[in-house]
Amino acid sequence: MLEVILFVVLAAVTVITALLVILQRNPVASAIFLIMTFFCLAGIYLLLEAPFLAAIQVLVYAGAIMVLFLFVIMLLNLEKEAKNITHNRLRKICGVFLGIVFLVQIGMVFHSVLLTGERGSFLPEKVAALGNTEVVARLLFTDFLLPFEITSVLLLVAIIGAIILAKRDV
Repeated sequence: MLEVILFVVLAAVTVITALLVILQRNPVASAIFLIMTFFCLAGIYLLLEAPFLAAIQVLVYAGAIMVLFLFVIMLLNLEKEAKNITHNRLRKICGVFLGIVFLVQIGMVFHSVLLTGERGSFLPEKVAALGNTEVVARLLFTDFLLPFEITSVLLLVAIIGAIILAKRDV
């Protein structure tokens, strides 16, 4: 019973802080709410008996990635860009359309898991037998190696781009 209450509280705080990330006008406040969202997700991972994922969530996302985000936010002068923003109706329409597409995809996942009972190839019994860390490592370094490496290169390019943009104004 305590686990259910804790899960509901963490889930509610996660959803609220995630909404505050996208509703904030101040990028630093948005980044702080994103850190809170990451910590709540780590708590949910702990409730799901995935301590390795919880530790990675805190170390990698709440630690390293958020430091990178805050570095880029502070490096770029966002005050003068905020004055040049024009409100475009096409952007809002595209955003609403993509949001609806995202909600439909979430509905399809819930439909496949809840109604048809599909759970994927890693059932809880199999994960418990192998160990959570081993399953994540095996997937990361076999099936998802290319996306993992592409993500690291993409982050490197983003850092270099932010530094070049900042140096141009100085």
